[in-house]
Amino acid sequence: MNAKTGRGGKIGHFSIDGVRVPFQEGQTIMAAAMEAGIYIPHLCYNPEFTPHGSCRLCLVRGNGRHLAACTTPATEDLAVESHTDEIQKQRQELLQMLFVEGNHVCPACEKSGACQLQAVAYYCGMLAPELTHFYPQRTVDASHPDIAIDYNRCILCELCVRASREADGKHVFSIAGRGIHAHLQVNSTSGKLVDSDLESADKASHVCPTGAILPRSQGYNIPIGKRPYDQKPISLVGDVADHEETS
Repeated sequence: MNAKTGRGGKIGHFSIDGVRVPFQEGQTIMAAAMEAGIYIPHLCYNPEFTPHGSCRLCLVRGNGRHLAACTTPATEDLAVESHTDEIQKQRQELLQMLFVEGNHVCPACEKSGACQLQAVAYYCGMLAPELTHFYPQRTVDASHPDIAIDYNRCILCELCVRASREADGKHVFSIAGRGIHAHLQVNSTSGKLVDSDLESADKASHVCPTGAILPRSQGYNIPIGKRPYDQKPISLVGDVADHEETS
């Protein structure tokens, strides 16, 4: 069985918002939905890595219970609700908290138009946070010659942590602290990126869904307005399209 997609042999069926969806033994709701071309909003999920369930944006309701679609196995005759008003409202609230907890200034961000957080917010109808912004004082690590980290934009999805470990065979990143004090850290003697073994070709350098980890000296190569999520909603492009091409 593939650890990331959960692909086994037996075929069953469940439903998402009344649509019949096939699944293979061990597949999660998210993996089966993605294979069937059904979009469930997500940020910390990436089909290349082991599901983590940290952002909770893929919240769905299954047989009367709230579930994380990326970590919950699909089961025969499971009835999943994903796009009800209640679920969408909860996703909007989660997105609001992500925006106000960090410093996300979309018009000034190099990732605008290619940012999953921004694109998911548009998709879910979260156009302006109603909560008080925290405005945390966070640093920017520009010590590395090729890659920079703006900790203001980190949403603790742990994609860079998993990419470094699972794809690159390294341990460049980890999450330290708990609760409001949780933060991304670089595992080097100085805590700086320049003293780590991160390379520009590493998967961990390119997997960030926001503008937290960016290549240096390459800003605005693709003009804003011509970027992936400027052209189509996130339900049609990004890892959804990548998955369809490789499945």
